[in-house]
Amino acid sequence: MTTVSLTDVSGYLPGDPVPAEFYTEYPGAEDKLRDNPMFRIPPLRHHVAADETNADMVERAVQPLIERHGRDEIRSVDVLLMHSQLPDIPFVGPGTEVARRLGLKPRWLLDVANAGCASFVQMIELARTILTTTDANTALICNAQSAAGQLFTQPEVRKLAQAAIPGDGCGVGYLTTSAGAPVLDVVTRHVADYGGDMTAVLEDGRKYWEPGESQLRIGFTEEAIATVMERGNRLVPEVVTELCRRIAVPTSEIDLLVTNQPNRTFLRNWREALELPKDRHPDTFDTCGNLFGAAIPITLDRAIRSGKVKEGDTLVLGGFAHAGDFAGATAIRWGTGS
Repeated sequence: MTTVSLTDVSGYLPGDPVPAEFYTEYPGAEDKLRDNPMFRIPPLRHHVAADETNADMVERAVQPLIERHGRDEIRSVDVLLMHSQLPDIPFVGPGTEVARRLGLKPRWLLDVANAGCASFVQMIELARTILTTTDANTALICNAQSAAGQLFTQPEVRKLAQAAIPGDGCGVGYLTTSAGAPVLDVVTRHVADYGGDMTAVLEDGRKYWEPGESQLRIGFTEEAIATVMERGNRLVPEVVTELCRRIAVPTSEIDLLVTNQPNRTFLRNWREALELPKDRHPDTFDTCGNLFGAAIPITLDRAIRSGKVKEGDTLVLGGFAHAGDFAGATAIRWGTGS
């Protein structure tokens, strides 16, 4: 079988860090959910600029890959996969615009709409499938998250506990048919029973595209939060444990676990369930907030650039999405070709 490697990753964070006071000192910033562990406020996060698009962020995130591998190599990618947590316009994802900006002419171009915070894992699985079943040799996978500086800074939404948690950013991965950093296996799980449990709310009951004055927010309630916490605490250790069984590596021997970064409670519970010390589970929550789908590639990129990843390390990337309708994990053997 063709070997597929996660050859490189890079990330981009927009603007200067935004402090927690941007939310906590905002007039009327009261919410009965503010003390819930789901909404413990990170000190910092980043926001997209008013005119910054998903394609802008991808273009900036890809620049380190161009510098390390050459513009011609990146321009020749066969597969482009794109996930945007908040599309800039209806109907059309940013994938085609990204291809135009970067000068790509991919044979495969897909805008991925599901898998949310774990979409980097899903796109690794999709890229690996395409690269092993066709004559394609390279893939670029991109996660752009721009909801924090747009959706969650609306004047009424900004008062809510949910608003201070997200941050914006973009992470990208470059996959090749080489032996440099092989993808050992991927486990993904679509849980259809939980589909539709994540909801968006408009107080006047209108559809989001209909004219009106109420501001779109996520439909969090104490009951819904308890359900999401239970599912998230269970699903991520389950898929990581199944993955480790398949590659014959005990969870306690994972060299580095990189997950999505929803809140401190999930991060602690996941590493405890998998018997991992904190120094083997990189954490960007306090400096970036919840980066949704961009969290895994950005956190991995930081770990690599800070020297936490060594040749031969077994890396596990994992997470879950939305209210638990998707969970996935993948194992990478980091190597000299990375």
